[in-house]
Amino acid sequence: MSDAAQEIKVGDVAPDFTLKNQDGNDVTLSGFQGKKNVVLAFYPLDWSPVCTGENKCLTDDFPGFSDANAEVFGVSTDSFFSHKAWADSLELKHTLLADMHRTVCKAYGLYFPDLNCSKRATVIVDKEGKVAYVKVQEIKTARDDKEILEALAKLN
Repeated sequence: MSDAAQEIKVGDVAPDFTLKNQDGNDVTLSGFQGKKNVVLAFYPLDWSPVCTGENKCLTDDFPGFSDANAEVFGVSTDSFFSHKAWADSLELKHTLLADMHRTVCKAYGLYFPDLNCSKRATVIVDKEGKVAYVKVQEIKTARDDKEILEALAKLN
């Protein structure tokens, strides 16, 4: 029996969480309620090729997310120390969150036991705290920012 929840789906209330960002500061999902849509970009691991390319794309497309009144968080099971080194080396503009205890990826049903990390998935949480978009991908396939931005456009 797995301790992971069912995979999150559109219409679900997003499980609230508090995680450390790459600077060691707490970030709480419910803190954005009523203010901004939140893009949770779950990815397996810092420093891996697909994750590196995709997080660079999130940074390149950062103005589009900002224009869509969305906060973007990369979420992986790495430590905030790893996140800090990786974010600095890639000059990332978005925030990375450390799900070291795997509580968030499990709560969202996105835990990938084979690698003891999260699946590659995108979850958009709207301003009311509900899941407005979910896409789970093959672990080696990068996400499509254009698709995410189109989904955000429908929320504003």
